[in-house]
Amino acid sequence: MKNNDITENFDNRPIGFFDSGVGGLTVLKKVKEILPNEKYLYFGDTKNMPYGEKTEDELLKFADDIFKFFEKKDVKAVVMACNTTSAVTYEKLKNKYSFKIYPIIQTVSKVLSNMDLPCIGIVATPATINSHCYQKSINRNNSRTKVVEVAAKSWVKFVENSQIETTECKNAIKEILDEIMKENPSKIVLGCTHYPYLLKVITQFACKELFIDPAVYFAEAVSQDLTKQNLISYSKIPQDMEFYVSANPDKFKFAAKRFFNLEGQTITVHEH
Repeated sequence: MKNNDITENFDNRPIGFFDSGVGGLTVLKKVKEILPNEKYLYFGDTKNMPYGEKTEDELLKFADDIFKFFEKKDVKAVVMACNTTSAVTYEKLKNKYSFKIYPIIQTVSKVLSNMDLPCIGIVATPATINSHCYQKSINRNNSRTKVVEVAAKSWVKFVENSQIETTECKNAIKEILDEIMKENPSKIVLGCTHYPYLLKVITQFACKELFIDPAVYFAEAVSQDLTKQNLISYSKIPQDMEFYVSANPDKFKFAAKRFFNLEGQTITVHEH
């Protein structure tokens, strides 16, 4: 933090975002819309994608290594733009580093519980569903809401491999939606940051208004807390963004291009 009078209530260090691939770009995009003059670092762990099928020990190692990378980059905060790591690793790592950490599930669940809905459906990766993090977090604040959880094992791969329009993808989406709709949910949370990329297909089988993209609420909560904690940049103009991946930068750029503009951006490979 700066110590002079002009900048004492600001912090010009970057904000780190990470996910297993392109999914976290949905969160980055929304935060940048609210806070355009921050410097952002994004890490896509494409070498170890998909996270939803990994063990707890594996996920802890991945997240810890990425946090160490961000620590070297002197970030002021890290946004866990990944439901799986938020569910499995946050509680074990939250006090290990000096920077502020924002986990998507725990942050968004407070908003969901305040909606006071009879039934909330959660579609997420197997690791997120097995943790029951959404259910526990929502019911901790509102025990009246029924939470129905369904794992979508293959959805992330369709996004990362740019196979959204395939028959296989459509069949996989319909199968999951048919299962969760049996519970007559008031809303369905897209509990993985990759899933909003699938909305074009998802809405062929159900009304768009039924679905909640947690990134919207998450971005608002992150921006509000950064302001409260005096962690906002004092820059008056947009800053550079830096993008890192652990493998396959061209594939990352191709998968992201219809959802996030990476034209002119350098994608740096960082092994961890």
